[in-house]
Amino acid sequence: MGKLLGSWIWYELMTKDAAGAKTFYESTVGWTITPGAEPPLFYGHIARTDGRQVGGVLPLSEDMLAQGAHPMWVGYIGTDDLDATLAQVITRGGRALMPRMDIAEGSFAMVMDPWGASFYLMQPNPGPDAAPSVAYSPTEAQSVGWNELYTGDFDAALAFYTEVFGWEPAGSMDMGSYGTYQFLSHNGVTIGAIMPKPPHVPMGGWNHYIRAGDFEAAHQAALAGGANVLHGPVEVPGGDWIINALDPQGAAFAIVGQKLV
Repeated sequence: MGKLLGSWIWYELMTKDAAGAKTFYESTVGWTITPGAEPPLFYGHIARTDGRQVGGVLPLSEDMLAQGAHPMWVGYIGTDDLDATLAQVITRGGRALMPRMDIAEGSFAMVMDPWGASFYLMQPNPGPDAAPSVAYSPTEAQSVGWNELYTGDFDAALAFYTEVFGWEPAGSMDMGSYGTYQFLSHNGVTIGAIMPKPPHVPMGGWNHYIRAGDFEAAHQAALAGGANVLHGPVEVPGGDWIINALDPQGAAFAIVGQKLV
């Protein structure tokens, strides 16, 4: 049994237009997005075609926007002890953006690392019959297949995440003027990488790459749906292709996958 601490277990889209996001991502990725019906948050859910959930949709209210929220994807990192992990984040220079909240599915808090990257911590309460999360999978389509951090302090960020979550360095790649691309593993599985923030990127943050079953089909669907592609398509080591883009609602997202032809 792998350790929960350090596992990516959920991904959340914060958006100003939940209906528009449903149309865009269902067409691009093939997900089924069920809009939320319960006030006050109207939180929706994202499922793969096999019915397994990988994330949620949080419609941003006018009050949330006034407090600085904006369209974005945010990942949830699992922990067996939310209070202890939250204390570790704060002790190492991070801060809590949203205090602990307890719901039927577990307890969570939104935090920011010392260099501006946001994510959630979650201690889930899945129940005895719950299947393991498929929110992150390096191979399965319609899951997130890669987690990439841009950071303003590479060495300190590497120490922060390895110490808090037990992630391990798993080789690296020299990117020339862009610095080192440091791969990270958890429970023996490569989960993503850390790299210095490129000069043209305004602030650090996590990029979550959605794995497509057919990269080119997803790429073309994203363009047809109004995505603004910022980088790519470009082939990466291992034969995958990627794009980095903004969805029509302004949230940064990325796609990774193989070209089938």
